[in-house]
Amino acid sequence: MATFIDGFLWYFALAVFVIGVSGNLVTIILASRKVDLSVPRDSAFSGALRTLFSRFLPDQHMLSRIGIQVVAGYMFHLGLFILLFFAAPHVAFLEENILGFGWTAAPHWLFIVASQFAFLGIIMLWLYRMTNSVSRLISKLDDHVATILTFLVMLSGCLALLESFETLRLLHRFLVELLLIYFPFSRLMHAFTFVPSRLFTGAWFGRRGVDS
Repeated sequence: MATFIDGFLWYFALAVFVIGVSGNLVTIILASRKVDLSVPRDSAFSGALRTLFSRFLPDQHMLSRIGIQVVAGYMFHLGLFILLFFAAPHVAFLEENILGFGWTAAPHWLFIVASQFAFLGIIMLWLYRMTNSVSRLISKLDDHVATILTFLVMLSGCLALLESFETLRLLHRFLVELLLIYFPFSRLMHAFTFVPSRLFTGAWFGRRGVDS
């Protein structure tokens, strides 16, 4: 089982992830390549950049209504970013198996803080989805599967750091591979599509002189 998880399943999952993500991005880019015959009123380029970065901050008029989602969202995404790219085992894995180079890993205290933020954030987001009538109505099975699978990957990863049982490491890697296979076919793709989506929207409005 260990040979299967560390060998074939890892390469299969990675191939599905890379091909799936690349295919989705190419489809989106090609679908947006339409000739715009309107007379430009402003710069599409500046509009694209403005929208890309301004959307990282919530609209002030909506903040009072979505405050929990904003706080929990930042807690989860920033915490997960630190865990994914700066946890010592991940840095070593990326250097040895994928990139061929590494960087300084986060200190242990930062890992603890980031993991707590990530866990609390994802739990708050899921509870809001379940308790808010509108969010619950528009939620689909994919939203819950993605949340539960991500949570299990994070939890198994923290348990695997104990390095007490080889089974925990294999469980974590198996769950990661399931997540990689599931990723391109789920709403988790927003991790890659939010950038071209914002750029396209900002360019479209910017060309028309609309502050988006």
